[in-house]
Amino acid sequence: MSGKIESYEDLAVWKAAMECAKLIYTITSSGPFGQDYLLRDQTRRAGVSIFSNIAEGFERDGNKEFCKILTIAKGSCGEARAQAIFAFELGYISKAQFDELSGRLTETNRQLSAFRSYLSRSELRGRKFA
Repeated sequence: MSGKIESYEDLAVWKAAMECAKLIYTITSSGPFGQDYLLRDQTRRAGVSIFSNIAEGFERDGNKEFCKILTIAKGSCGEARAQAIFAFELGYISKAQFDELSGRLTETNRQLSAFRSYLSRSELRGRKFA
């Protein structure tokens, strides 16, 4: 980690998760994906859950809790990717849309894993222990 992290908005992984959610909203706003309310809404919830869980974990102030919540965010990332696969299989999104979304979600998931690993090894234990 370089630079001082003062809020979750400073985290690169939070920014990446936000970009994933924005892309999900764009992709699910039109065409057959936009009309499949169940899949659209579930995919959006999964996308929003990623950055929301990062924010929640950060605000908990302890690395142990934060790591647990980052695991939940990873699960939401996987859920959103599975829904993208299903949407592609149904013909709701193009190969290019799928590749972009799947790639971003996969990279965000890698960032979540790396960040969780960093926190679990860190000597810093969160703001509440300062």
